[in-house]
Amino acid sequence: MRHAKAESWGESDQGRTLEPRGRDDAAAAGRWLAALGFVPDHALVSTSVRTRETWEAVAGAAGWESEPDYDTGLYAAGPEAALDLIREVPPHATAVIVIGHNPTMAYLAQLLDDGAGDADAGAAMAGGYPTSALTVLEYDGAWVELDMASASVVAFHVGRAE
Repeated sequence: MRHAKAESWGESDQGRTLEPRGRDDAAAAGRWLAALGFVPDHALVSTSVRTRETWEAVAGAAGWESEPDYDTGLYAAGPEAALDLIREVPPHATAVIVIGHNPTMAYLAQLLDDGAGDADAGAAMAGGYPTSALTVLEYDGAWVELDMASASVVAFHVGRAE
């Protein structure tokens, strides 16, 4: 998932906070994930303020109570480095949410896509990855073995408040 809409400027890029619209959009994404029945047992979240706030809004709206794994490496990671971080997810985790930054999140979703999933969702994902965009992927294997083109796109959604 790409973080929700953040302020354009802040004391630092890491310190930028979500705009009110961003909080609402993240909450809408959380409600959508909850309606889908998605409940993560592991959350990998960048350490920036906007990704932390996105997690809080998504998790709060979805009713999740799991503690996130805030990872400093995810902030500046490219898609391959982000994939390496996902490979370090505890093996007992069965559902994982990753909240980070673009272009990494868009490239990562495309990198993981094996092309065998929902074609419309895959096309929508490839068409743009705005703030609060998320791709639901299905993967059957050990996290340590996750690789390029090893997951199927189940759904693509952009969280937007009504």
